[in-house]
Amino acid sequence: MKLFVKRLDPRVQLPAYQTPGAAAMDLAALLDAPVTIAPRQLVSIPTGLAIALPDAGWVALVFARSGLGIKHGIALSNGVGVIDSDYRGELKVGLINLSDEPYTIQPGDRIAQLMVVPVGQAAVHELEELPPTARGAGGFGSTGK
Repeated sequence: MKLFVKRLDPRVQLPAYQTPGAAAMDLAALLDAPVTIAPRQLVSIPTGLAIALPDAGWVALVFARSGLGIKHGIALSNGVGVIDSDYRGELKVGLINLSDEPYTIQPGDRIAQLMVVPVGQAAVHELEELPPTARGAGGFGSTGK
């Protein structure tokens, strides 16, 4: 599958897989100056990229970089970003600092990962009763530790 990418600024780093076995491409911060994220602060970091997925059978998902999360407490503010196939605007990454220390993002830092995956759109059918299962309505922790 082809992911079409548009640079919105000539300084943009194109998304890239860092190893042959990588499942996601790194996204880099397009910044004019460093941005310091205070503890518990939310920021939106531009990438300077716009993308085009082939059709509604594909979605791009933005995930946190594990090193930023584990080492510095930097996570995505919305958990996982969903880039729909018909979106053509700039990709921006919402970050939150979950640590007690400020963290500075430098221009060009890799800040998130972009994964392109197939998607199926479900046909919704309303029922009066759902088909039973062994688990039933058992929720959090219902199957043990």
